[in-house]
Amino acid sequence: MSENAQPDPMLQWVSFRLDQEIYAIDVMLVQEVRRHTEIAPVPGADSDVMGIINLRGSVVTVIDTRTRLGHNCQPLSDETRIVIVEHQDEVIGLYVDEVSEVIYLRQSEIERSPKVSNDEARRYISGVCNKGERLYILLAVDKLLGATESEGLASELELF
Repeated sequence: MSENAQPDPMLQWVSFRLDQEIYAIDVMLVQEVRRHTEIAPVPGADSDVMGIINLRGSVVTVIDTRTRLGHNCQPLSDETRIVIVEHQDEVIGLYVDEVSEVIYLRQSEIERSPKVSNDEARRYISGVCNKGERLYILLAVDKLLGATESEGLASELELF
């Protein structure tokens, strides 16, 4: 490696499917992947908040990732999963169609997010990567979950 060469770190991402699209989030944010479990609805919550689950004695808000990213609702299947992530000291569940695999990407393989018609979904995308014959849409979890924390849903639930 020459003195002027820029480091090209290898990054790990957890990939998951929504409809026919493959998304990925930074593996360092993922605590665990759980099978679908009963989700208790929360009256008055935003339309993309499915409700809450009990995770070993802690209340975890579950976000409908499909709704947040502008996809249509899908029925529950055997592959449906809840990806548990930690964001700003809160634990949040992301409801997804299927968790695929952990992928390894070099920083240089990641391209800026292209202009898409759905500006709402685009603001959650940090980049894209073509690897093999797959296009991975890389999500910025801080932006994806930013709205949830601003409403303080988990904090309000602790009052009950």
